[in-house]
Amino acid sequence: MSDSKTTLKKLIAEAVNELISEKGIESDVITMENIVVQDSPNPEMGDIGSPMFVFAKMLRSAPPVIAQEVVSKIKDKCNGEVLAVGPYVNIKLDKKTEIESILNKIANEGENYGSLNADGQPHLAGRRVMVEFSSPNTNKPLHLGHMRNDALGESVSRILKKAGAEVYKVNIINNRGIHICKSMLAYKLFHEENGDTPESLGIKGDHFVGQCYVEYDKYSKEHPEAIKMAEEMLVKWEAGDEEVRQLWKKMNDWTLNGVQQTYDRTGVSFDKLYFESETYLKGKDEIFKGLEKGIFFKAEDGSVRVDVTEVVGKGQDGEDHEKVLLRKDGTSVYITQDIGTAISRHDDWAFNQMVYVVASEQIFHFKVLFYILKKLGFDWAEKLHHLSYGLVNLPNGRMKSREGTVVDADDLIDSLRDEAFNAIKEKGRENEVGDAKEVAEKVALAALHYYLLQVSPVKDMIFNPEESLSFNGNTGPYLEYMGARIASILRKAEESSIRIATAQESAKVLTMAEEWDLVKRLGEYPAVVEKAAENFDASVMTAYLYDIAKLFAKFYQQCPILAAEDESVKSARLCLAKSTLQVLKEAMNLVLVPYLDRM
Repeated sequence: MSDSKTTLKKLIAEAVNELISEKGIESDVITMENIVVQDSPNPEMGDIGSPMFVFAKMLRSAPPVIAQEVVSKIKDKCNGEVLAVGPYVNIKLDKKTEIESILNKIANEGENYGSLNADGQPHLAGRRVMVEFSSPNTNKPLHLGHMRNDALGESVSRILKKAGAEVYKVNIINNRGIHICKSMLAYKLFHEENGDTPESLGIKGDHFVGQCYVEYDKYSKEHPEAIKMAEEMLVKWEAGDEEVRQLWKKMNDWTLNGVQQTYDRTGVSFDKLYFESETYLKGKDEIFKGLEKGIFFKAEDGSVRVDVTEVVGKGQDGEDHEKVLLRKDGTSVYITQDIGTAISRHDDWAFNQMVYVVASEQIFHFKVLFYILKKLGFDWAEKLHHLSYGLVNLPNGRMKSREGTVVDADDLIDSLRDEAFNAIKEKGRENEVGDAKEVAEKVALAALHYYLLQVSPVKDMIFNPEESLSFNGNTGPYLEYMGARIASILRKAEESSIRIATAQESAKVLTMAEEWDLVKRLGEYPAVVEKAAENFDASVMTAYLYDIAKLFAKFYQQCPILAAEDESVKSARLCLAKSTLQVLKEAMNLVLVPYLDRM
């Protein structure tokens, strides 16, 4: 189907350019990118169509007239009947040819199906994309907010790779600063004397350190001197105090070991970890170089600054907007570190595009960062992208880690897993599903990831655990159920030695509307992959998955498969079921929804 849309775009572009030439009009050459092709709302008028409104002013003609002229030029070059329907150029596709083409592609390209464009080339050939995501602090475990970040980063990375890009996943570990010292101080006050460790207390390391952070917050409310104690500890850390550094390393290791277990559990991985403790001083050299070149300037108070008015506008006082890059005492600020880290990363792995997955609260920061890197003359700075995302909360309100009201990622997944396990038990399906606990874990991950990814990243959202676990509707478990149902059909067919038809054979007998609708949508998978990759938007993929699941359900209801009386129809519908399962499994993996062949 995507091939037919591409062909139509190409033919219309050629036809419009011919009209421009024939009418002696001076105009830029029309390309495929200028042509919009969409599904027709009424199958009687065609399967796909393209509006001609956009060319009316250029060609000095009414859109219906342009449609007639374009049709006359392309009608003998298309697969199907070409019609001028008002201002639209529509095509009624030759369904038999289209079905054979799509099912053949799915079978022949296998796991590469979806990765290639109409010319057989990867969508993002030559693209080297670095993706930064997660960025945990070593004073607490991962929480629900991190889960949205991790799901977005991992899913977008998989989609980019599916689209043919080289992908390099990185993670900046925030392992220094006053917040880290607060957990360290609480450990010294309440645990060091007892020799407490995560092992001795029987809890994960990141949970234990997070507990210390909460203990500090409670302690500081009754002991105002606590903040000064933490600040003094930070000064000692920066001075390299051996005792402070040893405690810092020990508690960092506890947290990172625990966080890694959560990454392993959720299917998240990285190609390289960067640590703030190693990067926070980098970038100063670049600031000094920029100062020498006149890109930056020294303010009256001795600080080094850059004028960012061009990118963020005037300040609230109406004055030019200045960003401090080095304090008057010469120490770096957070953006200084980010400048150095970006340059170091490009030195490590020469990307031509980089995506930062960071909450929308940091939009201003990244506008300024990208602007500074451009001013410094790095050509790759033109391809830096901030994938910002909104807050995620539970129905009972916003979370605060220092007050201990955060929902830890592990606890949330455990809760979802237990609910899924109870549902399996209530239905008496422990034996049918195999390892019920393992299945429940995969259902929990499907519920969590799909729910977080189905919303456009820029939107704030409420995560509703009960809704996410539903086996009906737009959820991860529903997709798993649909995959398991198709797998069951194919198993029964194999056990009964029922042959699966070829694409050519299937095209001759798949004549029902429900069959055509499903095949047509399967054919759009490559275009969906490309769109999701170009927009860094996993919600494009989740919407597609739900469409496929609904269309298969409708097909299954209206078109008996194993119960079909005609053997050729039975074999053809098995071919369609097999093709659907292939695409479903592939796309589910892109949005971190585990596939289950039994449920």
